[in-house]
Amino acid sequence: MRVMGVDPGLTRCGLSVVESRSGRQIIALDVDVVRTPADEPVPRRLLAISDAIEHWLDTHHPDVIAIERVFSQQNVSTVMGTAQAGGVIAVAAARRDIDVHFHTPSEVKAAVTGNGGADKAQVTAMVTRILGLQAKPTPADAADALALAICHCWRAPMIARMAEAESKVAEQRKKFAAKVRAAT
Repeated sequence: MRVMGVDPGLTRCGLSVVESRSGRQIIALDVDVVRTPADEPVPRRLLAISDAIEHWLDTHHPDVIAIERVFSQQNVSTVMGTAQAGGVIAVAAARRDIDVHFHTPSEVKAAVTGNGGADKAQVTAMVTRILGLQAKPTPADAADALALAICHCWRAPMIARMAEAESKVAEQRKKFAAKVRAAT
């Protein structure tokens, strides 16, 4: 499975592509950070991110995209920019019918380090070790994008089992509702 990990942001948007092999083996294929100038209007910055994402999707053909889910931060403008960048990425994926999964920072940290409260240095060190990289990925946005992809690779089997279970429950509910309607 080829996974694109994205650490969305308006100023720096981390992008990575990894390939999941048998077991927990993961190979890093590419990593980069898209930068946009803070003095540019937001629509122009989103367009630059969109263009970069389109290029990455055309180049790497990922099976799934893992995006960091932003749920709270102190700086509202940072949250807005991050959410807008994530939205642009999700739309590009939807156009290509690529599944998108959102993972919280604590899910990513727990998957990669075993500690949901790990700091950036710990995440970067584990990403470097897991992928067998010669050097630590920099800046932190690159390491975070790789961590997101790793997290999804390792969580994907559980996500698939949960989706299958939810589907079965929904089917059972439909059957039960049909029985109740038929009995009345």
